[in-house]
Amino acid sequence: MSEETSAYDLEERTFQFALSIRRCISKTQWKKEQWTDVDQLLRSSGSVAANYIEANNAISKPDFLHRLRISKKRPAKANSGCVFWGKLPQKNHSNQSSETSTRNPTN
Repeated sequence: MSEETSAYDLEERTFQFALSIRRCISKTQWKKEQWTDVDQLLRSSGSVAANYIEANNAISKPDFLHRLRISKKRPAKANSGCVFWGKLPQKNHSNQSSETSTRNPTN
């Protein structure tokens, strides 16, 4: 693979994005009321990569194009979801003074 091709390797880039979200999440001890939000952030961050991989495994050219269109639609949804779901647990974490749970949803 050439340098130029590797710079645009969407499968690797989307994988690295999902991985970075998981690393970020694992650094914080989340409260029980935040678990659902954190879980949604984890799922949203991996959806783009999963859809792109699925497009690459299409059985025909029309199937590939259809799946690629779905994959291209997901980043806007995933990015806005990641921004929303990423801000919500942090805001909730800083605003609440209730007892902190030691459960980490990435375990």
